[in-house]
Amino acid sequence: MSFIIAYITNQDMEAAKKVASHLLGKRLIACANLMPIESMYWWRGKVEEGSEVVAIVKTRRENWEKVKEEVLRIHPYETPCIMRIDAEANRGYEEWIREETV
Repeated sequence: MSFIIAYITNQDMEAAKKVASHLLGKRLIACANLMPIESMYWWRGKVEEGSEVVAIVKTRRENWEKVKEEVLRIHPYETPCIMRIDAEANRGYEEWIREETV
């Protein structure tokens, strides 16, 4: 598999759009889907919950380290969630991702 999805949580839609726009501007990703979610998680010894926005971004596997570095550089969270998921898609979509990213 030569494509990945990165799953990135953000504090709100504004932050998610900033991350997605930044990655799109650098042509590190071909697409971002932004969805509001409700999260529950451990943080500093207690369970927290709140609203977040997840960005699901699609890119080439070889862009993973650059995507991670760029998100860490601009993300407002102290410890952002940036997860990689290996992916396969139909040939036309994979070709489109390859054409739209560097």
